[in-house]
Amino acid sequence: MPEDELTALLTLNRIEGIGSIGAKYLYQQFGSAQEIFRNREHLKEIIPGISTQAVDALCDSRYDSFIREELEFIEKHGIRCVTPADPDYPARLLDCHDAPLVLFSLGNVNYNTARTVGIVGTRKATDYGRRMCHTFIKELHELCPDITIVSGLAYGIDIESHKASIEAGFPTIGVLAHGLDMIYPSAHRPIAKQMLSDGGLVTEFMSRTVPLGPNFVRRNRIIAGLSDAVVVVESAAKSGSLITAEIAGTYNRECFAFPGSVGDPYSVGCNELIRDNRAGLITSAFDFVNAMNWDRRSQKDRPVQKELFPELTPEEEKVYQRIRLKAQGVLISTLMTELNIPYPHLSSVLFSLEMKNLIKQSPGSLCKPL
Repeated sequence: MPEDELTALLTLNRIEGIGSIGAKYLYQQFGSAQEIFRNREHLKEIIPGISTQAVDALCDSRYDSFIREELEFIEKHGIRCVTPADPDYPARLLDCHDAPLVLFSLGNVNYNTARTVGIVGTRKATDYGRRMCHTFIKELHELCPDITIVSGLAYGIDIESHKASIEAGFPTIGVLAHGLDMIYPSAHRPIAKQMLSDGGLVTEFMSRTVPLGPNFVRRNRIIAGLSDAVVVVESAAKSGSLITAEIAGTYNRECFAFPGSVGDPYSVGCNELIRDNRAGLITSAFDFVNAMNWDRRSQKDRPVQKELFPELTPEEEKVYQRIRLKAQGVLISTLMTELNIPYPHLSSVLFSLEMKNLIKQSPGSLCKPL
């Protein structure tokens, strides 16, 4: 039996055959990873249909030495771990059915900044793609300087996004497809080091995890889940960036793409996203900000005119006081669960609070106090 919650989560994270969806389902059913292990011998009675392999894996002690080494690695390198029970866990990920139960990070990562944009694209970026990436991020900083840029530290558009973010002054987060004991590709190590001062590196993978193909798909879902919107700069017909765009759609995130020349192999993916109405067409940061309906100033500096002594119903007061507790925002699903208010009624209450200039509903189903 793991001796604390983090150890239990790391063990659960390590077990093969359960997967992120299965692990999150078990976690939600029992409320903690330790509780899963306490009941592991009775899981078949509690959760009909759970596989024998999963139960056997939970009862297997061969992971103990590996987890001890992982905990030593985490402590030695000052790695930060966040779980769904932590207030710093990304609020945008809480609604995602396959969200990781543990995220590891290095640097100064703030998961819950007011605005987050994922930028992805081909690994074989053309001069056009690199230019559009840098121009977009530079213009975006002039319009909305309070954004965090998320990408995957890969070759091409990913690394250009991180470079342009550093140049513009945006915090930038690189989501990795491996553990924090390595940087892949190694050529990006200097940029990764620069990112640590304002932003950083994030992964769901423990050390000694190598960057295999399926890990990049899992990485892509975190990029999409952390973002209010995903922007595809350049993409071939088959590309990981298209997978990220597709996942973003399933998470109800906004998706945008820059168009390219007809017949250009590295614009086919973007053009098809736009043609099939899976992404909005943008040609500049101004287009993007307008489409997102974002105020073209920092939210920190934006004057907010609240009603003087607004009259609130008891239910409005209850909802407002709950939202006030978290400056980074509260998910609508969290309000529904904690306050036991059905969605149709809660939606009406939130609309009333927004009209009274007390809250703002943002992309990603977040409600934030003003």
